[in-house]
Amino acid sequence: MEFKDYYKTMGLERSATQDEIKRAHRTLARKYHPDVSKEPHAEARFKEVGEAYEVLKDPEKRAAYDQLGPNWKGGQEFRPPPDWNAGFETRGAGAGAGTGEGEGGDYSDFFESLFSRGFGAQRGGQRSRAAFEAPGQDRHAKIQIDLEDAYHGASRRVTLQVPTLDAQGHVLTREHTIEFNIPKGVRAGQQIRLAGQGDPGMGQGAPGDLYLEIEFRPHAHYRIDKHDVYLDLPVAPWEAALGAQIDVPTPSGFVDLKIPAGSVEGRKLRLKGRGIPARTPGDFYFVLKIALPPPDSESAQAFYRSMAAQFISFNPRANLGAAA
Repeated sequence: MEFKDYYKTMGLERSATQDEIKRAHRTLARKYHPDVSKEPHAEARFKEVGEAYEVLKDPEKRAAYDQLGPNWKGGQEFRPPPDWNAGFETRGAGAGAGTGEGEGGDYSDFFESLFSRGFGAQRGGQRSRAAFEAPGQDRHAKIQIDLEDAYHGASRRVTLQVPTLDAQGHVLTREHTIEFNIPKGVRAGQQIRLAGQGDPGMGQGAPGDLYLEIEFRPHAHYRIDKHDVYLDLPVAPWEAALGAQIDVPTPSGFVDLKIPAGSVEGRKLRLKGRGIPARTPGDFYFVLKIALPPPDSESAQAFYRSMAAQFISFNPRANLGAAA
């Protein structure tokens, strides 16, 4: 996937104000409108300008796009980091919603990978400022937690970045520090509601709420699939061949695990109900990986040679039709 330099597309510096972005869009949209333009590739350029404007006109999308860094150039191979938009607080319908005004637009894979979720548009338009009393708008943010928080529950304090505009129309970010409780058994994609921590209401209107979408940080050992948790478990060849009783880790503590004799690489051993807690808790799976001792001494090499002699008729590639 290629990186899209939206500022270059619109002929703007990264320091452009929102008014400058609007003026550039009006000029370029007139220049490349396919119904009137004589420019080569006008339709493609018109779409590129529309996509760039969809991001840069919106302070929240723009702030998130800017934090990817100024060192990327258009056309470079690009993959967004998994947590690229974590910690940004946005208005609207939140994760899973469309992209609002641009919903249904013919946008690039680059745009869809960044903005197809989590930057929801406001439903029903902005509230009238003439209204004497109106509820505040809800806000949304994605946060990352540790797997252990889902097992035990936790209290956390995080600082979110909130995009705003200054008087000159430049996008700035202010910090919003919140404290909240992570309930035991929370799963990826679930939202925690913080009542009254969204936008303030008008008049006597109640403030909106803040919704935190949960995402798990990558773990050094465990993989997560909904409520199930997986661990690649290294075992010695003799433990797999002869069976063993070993002490192994889980997020809720060490357990005593029986390795059945004759186990092979990739075999799954399940601990029922030891995954992420829930009304119906997930399971915990150990996926066996055979760990070979290194032949880093003469005695170790002699042992491997004796194994080769002992199992001379064994062909590990027999199922491929290959000779031993």
